[in-house]
Amino acid sequence: MRAPASTYRLQIRSSFTLFDAAEQVPYLKSLGVDWVYLSPILTAEQGSDHGYDVTDPSAVDPARGGPEGLLALSTAAREHGMGVLVDIVPNHVGVASPPQNPWWWSLLREGRGSPYAEAFDVDWDLGGGKIRLPMLGSDEDLDELEVVDGELRYYDHRFPLAPGTYTEGDSPQEVHSRQHYELMGWRRADAELNYRRFFAVTTLAGIRVEDPKVFEEAHAEVGRWFREGLVDGLRVDHPDGLADPAGYLRWLKDLTGGAYVLVEKILEPGEVLPGDFACEGTTGYDALADVDRVFVDPAGQSALDRLDADLRGAPEPADYARMIRGTKRMIADGILRSEVLRLARLVPESYGLPQDQAADAIAEIIASFPVYRTYLPTGAEVLKEACESAAEHRPDLAVAVGTLLPLLLDPSNPIAVRFQQTSGMVMAKGVEDTAFYRYTRLGTLTEVGAEPTEFAVTPDEFHHRMRRRQQDLPLSMTTMSTHDTKRSEDARARISVIAELPQEWTATLDTLRELAPVPDGPYENLLWQAIVGAWPASRERLQGYAEKAAREAGNSTTWTEPNEDFESAVKAAVDAAFDNPRVNQAVAEFVARIDAYAASNSLSAKLVQLTMPGVPDVYQGSEFWERSLTDPDNRRPVDFALRREELARIDGGTLPDAGTEASKLLATARALRLRRDRPELFQGYTPVTASGAAARHLLAFSRGTSETSPGAVTLATRLPAGLEAGGGWRDTAVELRAPMRDELTGTAFGPGPVLVADVLGTYPVALLVPVDGEKA
Repeated sequence: MRAPASTYRLQIRSSFTLFDAAEQVPYLKSLGVDWVYLSPILTAEQGSDHGYDVTDPSAVDPARGGPEGLLALSTAAREHGMGVLVDIVPNHVGVASPPQNPWWWSLLREGRGSPYAEAFDVDWDLGGGKIRLPMLGSDEDLDELEVVDGELRYYDHRFPLAPGTYTEGDSPQEVHSRQHYELMGWRRADAELNYRRFFAVTTLAGIRVEDPKVFEEAHAEVGRWFREGLVDGLRVDHPDGLADPAGYLRWLKDLTGGAYVLVEKILEPGEVLPGDFACEGTTGYDALADVDRVFVDPAGQSALDRLDADLRGAPEPADYARMIRGTKRMIADGILRSEVLRLARLVPESYGLPQDQAADAIAEIIASFPVYRTYLPTGAEVLKEACESAAEHRPDLAVAVGTLLPLLLDPSNPIAVRFQQTSGMVMAKGVEDTAFYRYTRLGTLTEVGAEPTEFAVTPDEFHHRMRRRQQDLPLSMTTMSTHDTKRSEDARARISVIAELPQEWTATLDTLRELAPVPDGPYENLLWQAIVGAWPASRERLQGYAEKAAREAGNSTTWTEPNEDFESAVKAAVDAAFDNPRVNQAVAEFVARIDAYAASNSLSAKLVQLTMPGVPDVYQGSEFWERSLTDPDNRRPVDFALRREELARIDGGTLPDAGTEASKLLATARALRLRRDRPELFQGYTPVTASGAAARHLLAFSRGTSETSPGAVTLATRLPAGLEAGGGWRDTAVELRAPMRDELTGTAFGPGPVLVADVLGTYPVALLVPVDGEKA
C-alpha cells in the first residue's frame, strides 16, 4: 500500500475546478506536499460549494471539471511524483432538487416499484406506502401546487408523476394524492419524516450501502479511478451513519485494491478505532485536540471558570456533562424525533412496551451515550453503561431501559443496527452544533472532535499520546484546520493566549459588554473571543458568524424561530466593532497585546503538527495565517499567486521576520519537504527533556528510533506570555547528541548542551536535523 508523507486539502467547486487544482500542483510540489487531497468531486447539487450533496455518483461533477478535470489533475500530480486522495460520501445523497438525482426521481415516480427502492432507507409503513417530503411552507400550501409539463410543481420545486396518475381536468391536489410521495409542511419533518437523513438535513437522504447492489452502483465511478490509476487513496465521510461501517470498509479495500483509506471519525477521549476497521486512521481531529491543549495554560482555568460563572449569574461555571445530556435530549425530542420514533416502532409488540415509553427510554439512552456510537459487538460495555446512566437519571424509565437493552445489544436486530446509526446523529447535533456554542469559557476547547472539559495537557501527557499514536496509528492523518472546524488554527492560537491572561481578558470583555451589550453573557464571551481570534475580518464575515453561532446555541434565538430583538442586539454589537471608536479600540488593543504570543502559538502548533507521528494535512491556504471561523467562512477562496511569490522569495534566500505569516510559510515548507524527502528522520518518537528555569515552556521531541539512528528534532515554545513575564529562556538548555542544523535558519548547533535561547533566537520554533561531521 502506498501512503502519503503529507497531504494538502483543496476545496473543489465551480469557481475552483479540478483544472484549477491541476495548475496549482507545481506550487504544492515546491511547498513540499506529497499528495493532493480533494473535497468530494462526484456530481452534486448544482451550485453546491462543498460537494457533500452528491446527486449522481456515476460521474465526476461537470461543474467541478468532470472526468477530464480529474484526468488533468491526476496527470499533473503524476508528473510531479505526487499522489491523489479524494473525499467520498457513502452515507447519503442530495435530494434538494429531485430532477437532478436520478435515483431519487425514480423513487418518487415509482415508489416501492422503483429499482432504487432498496437504495434508500424508507419506513414505508409509516407513510402508508408514501415517502414524506417536508417541502411545503405549511400543509395549506397544497393549494399552491400546479401540474406543468407532466410534472407536479410547487413554485420552483419539481416532482415526477407516476404513470397514469394524471388526466386533463384533474386538480393538482387530486394528482398529488395519487403519487408515491406526500408533500407536507416542513415543520412536520422533526417528528413525522419516514426516510433516514444526514443528521437533520432533509435534503440529504441516507442510502443503504450495506446492500451489495447499492454499494456497487454507488461506487462504480470510484472503482474506475483506481482501475485507471487516477486516484491513490480515499477519505470516507461520516462512516458512523452506515449500518455496517466495518463491512463497508472491507468492501472499499477490495474495490480499491487495498488503497490508503481514512475515516472521518470523531474519537472521544480514551476511545480507539475498532480493530476490524480496514483503514489507516482518522482525518485528524483527535490530533488537533492534543496539539491545541499542550499550548493552553492550565493556570488560567480557575479564572476563566469564575468568569463563566459570573456571565451565567451562577455560583459555579457551566456543568458540561449536564449541559450535553440536556442538549442531546433536546435534539432527540426535537429535530431528530422522527428517528427516535422509528426506533420505538421497531420494538416488538410482544415486549409490551408502549411506543411513547419506548421512545422516551431510547432518547434517554442516547442522551447518556459518551461516544458517537457502538460497532457491535465492539462497544457493548459502553451501551450497557449508557443504559445504567439513563436508568439512574430517570428511575421511572428503568424498566423500559432494561427491556430495551437486550434488543440493542443484538447486532442482528434491526433496532440495534438503527440505534447505532442514530446515536451519532444526536451526538453531532446536540454537542458539536449546540453545546459547543453554549460552553464558552475558552473557544479553543470547543473544536470538532475535542473534549471541552479537558482544559490543557502537560508536555508529559502529550508525549504519552504521541508515543501511542506512533505505535498504533502511524499513518493516521493529523490536521489543524478543516472545512468543518469551528475556528481555524490561527484563530484558536490567538484565543489560547486568553488562558495566559485571563484577568486582562475579563477586563476587556467587561468593556465590550458595557459598550455593546448583548443580553446573553456566555454568548458575549463566545462572540468577542471569535472576533478577537479572526481580527481583522470583514463586517460581513463576522455578522454571518455571529448569527449562526447565536442560532446554533439556541438559548436566545433559533433557526426556526429567530428572536428579532436579540439578533438586533447581536448585529449592533458586531457593527460596534467597526463603527464605535471605543469598541474598535478595545478589540484592536487586545489583539495587539496578544498578537506576538498568538504568532508564537501558531508557529509552534503548526510545526508540531507537521512533524509529530501521523500524516500531516495542510488545509488550503493555511500555510499563511488561517483565522477563519465556522463554515462557510473557512471555505473562502485562496490567493495561491501570493503564496507562490512569497515561497519564491524564501527559496531565494529571504528569511521572513518572526511573527509574520511568511514565517509560517517558511516553517510549513521546510517541514513538509523534510518529511517528503527524508522519511528516515521520522520513524520513531522520543521526548527531548529540557533543563533550566523555563523548561516547562519548551515542547521538544525527536523522531529518531535510537541514539544511533537520530531523527528530526522539533523544538516549540509554549505559553509565550508566561515565558516573557518570567524573564525569557535564561539558562534553559537541551542536550543534542549529534551535530544538528536548523532547517528554518540554517544555523548549526551541538553536539552537547545547547541554550534554548540560542536555538530559538530567530523564531519560536526550530526543526533540527542531524549533520554528519559538523559542529557549531
